[in-house]
Amino acid sequence: MLLYFLRHASAGKTMLNPKKDERRPLDEEGILQARYMGRLLANLDVQVDQIISSPLKRARQTASLVANELAFEAAVQIEDVLRPDAEFQQFQAMLARYGKYDAIMLVGHNPSFTEFLSKSVSARSGAAQVEFKKGSVAKVDMRGRTGTLQWLVTPKIARTLQTSLKASSRPKTARK
Repeated sequence: MLLYFLRHASAGKTMLNPKKDERRPLDEEGILQARYMGRLLANLDVQVDQIISSPLKRARQTASLVANELAFEAAVQIEDVLRPDAEFQQFQAMLARYGKYDAIMLVGHNPSFTEFLSKSVSARSGAAQVEFKKGSVAKVDMRGRTGTLQWLVTPKIARTLQTSLKASSRPKTARK
């Protein structure tokens, strides 16, 4: 199974009230990050069978924006297991429920998301150290209980690639 770990995009500062923080939306930068990442994934011809998001607003918005860019037509599934305070055992149980799919995108939060990614690629030891910035996506090929990190792209890389694709790829030389 292919797993695409997508950390929610920028949503400004954390609110002290937990209920209000759950409703915190993406900021302008976060909307741009999600769109750039979605376009990059579309250009890479990423195909997913299911998109699963945390119920928090910023994750749902990130999932929706990326789904639009991927032309993903099914409904985004919501799972509490992708909340910031989720446990790895809950995450494993959720993956087992979605085991019939070949490729799924997971949209969630730190600190749990970096832990899930690290344990997925390090035989559950969590020894892998991964810097997983907001709006980043990582592709993991799961074979049995251990996965292989195939790539990780940050929003900065996605933006740079998108702007360079718009520029001509031909060298700027004058010929006579």
